[in-house]
Amino acid sequence: MTEDSFAEMDFSGALQRLGELDPIEAVAKAKEQLETLDNVTVNIAVTGETGAGKSAFVNAFRGLNDDDEKSAPTGITETTMAVTMYTHPTKSNVRLWDLPGIGMPNLNANKYLKDVKFETYDLFIIISSVRFKENDVLLAKEIKKKQKHFYFVRTKIDNDIHSSAKNRNFNEQQVLCAIREDCQRNLKDVGNPKVFLISSYDLGMYDFQNLVDTLELDLSEHKRFALVQSLPVCSLAMLEKKKESMEKFIWLAALASGVATYIPVPFVSVAIDKAVLVAFLISCHYTLGLSENSLIKLSERVNKPVSQLKSAIKSPFALAVASKLSVPSCTSKAKPLKSLDELLDSKRLVEGLHGAAVGFTSAYKALSGGLNEMIDDMKEVLHVAGLD
Repeated sequence: MTEDSFAEMDFSGALQRLGELDPIEAVAKAKEQLETLDNVTVNIAVTGETGAGKSAFVNAFRGLNDDDEKSAPTGITETTMAVTMYTHPTKSNVRLWDLPGIGMPNLNANKYLKDVKFETYDLFIIISSVRFKENDVLLAKEIKKKQKHFYFVRTKIDNDIHSSAKNRNFNEQQVLCAIREDCQRNLKDVGNPKVFLISSYDLGMYDFQNLVDTLELDLSEHKRFALVQSLPVCSLAMLEKKKESMEKFIWLAALASGVATYIPVPFVSVAIDKAVLVAFLISCHYTLGLSENSLIKLSERVNKPVSQLKSAIKSPFALAVASKLSVPSCTSKAKPLKSLDELLDSKRLVEGLHGAAVGFTSAYKALSGGLNEMIDDMKEVLHVAGLD
């Protein structure tokens, strides 16, 4: 079996082929694929005119407030004087690059792209807070010539809605349509591209989810996985997207851990098994927004005590992961009934001597059950936060 076919398998395919594989080789390949998922880089360039809200967008995309440590500096004047890379707080392989503004007259788009090292980026996001202008169009045309993807994002929509709401005949959808049509009129020379309306201070509103869906289509599967993992959970739709993404790769972690029980080396098999399982579940914990920092950010956003959000987290797996990370819970129990290791042991109903396929299936069920428990908890958190 080739490495490519191994990477493209799903749970059923892996189970079917497991009897044909050397268990040690299967573990090695599964681990290699997991490392690829963790290390594949996604580079997103963010550019636009001075004051358009590039830095605020970069911060929101990374789940940070503008005044957080390691946030991109924001202001009404140009704060980005050179290309600056910002990594995601927990997924350092996802990088957003804040590029200098393109508001200078007589822009040479080709020279600009050369200066900012065009080849570095997978995607370009061109931002405006009013309407897209000549420089935006020039830049988009040059990116198109070089056969890379670009997206127009109209920011500060919340400000527009707030201002328009003062009008007697205010209709939010009419305002949004008018803004979109105005932007598209100014971009007709680019071929009538999509325009995404965004509020960097409330990603759950307007077109952010649509933007993410579109970005995904233009990335390879591994880069797509990295992107979705890094995004803040701002809505039930985003939570569902994360669930779908992680479900595709549960089998890979199960293969790396479940087959390990078949390696006939005393004690070593158990240690390998638990390490992979635990790492996957901790990754789910961070990705789903159940970490301490994510809950604090959410509490600030919705103006509710973090203890109130934590009270919605009740499942054994979620509590066990939090306990392993030394995060106190706000439930009636000071500790989960079982540690994460004990919980995993209770879910693993078979030992390696029953066969690799059985061990794989057992590991898969344990990981799938843990993921679903944490998903349900995050749904409750969003409900308490009023975001469902």
